[in-house]
Amino acid sequence: MKQAICGYHQDEEGHWVAELVCGHFQHVRHKPPFINRPWVVSLHGRKSMLGQLLKCKKCDEGAAKDTG
Repeated sequence: MKQAICGYHQDEEGHWVAELVCGHFQHVRHKPPFINRPWVVSLHGRKSMLGQLLKCKKCDEGAAKDTG
């Protein structure tokens, strides 16, 4: 199921995590060539992706909302 990005935070290792409207969190790393998300590395880029949809595997699995 696709869910919109509504915010971000960094995990304990400094990796960016998208906060989704469904209450789940999803890492959004930029690690070329395997994961190409250059928008993650700048504030402007992250802001530009607010409202964009990401596939939420946790919703598909019926997982409880994330906390933190």
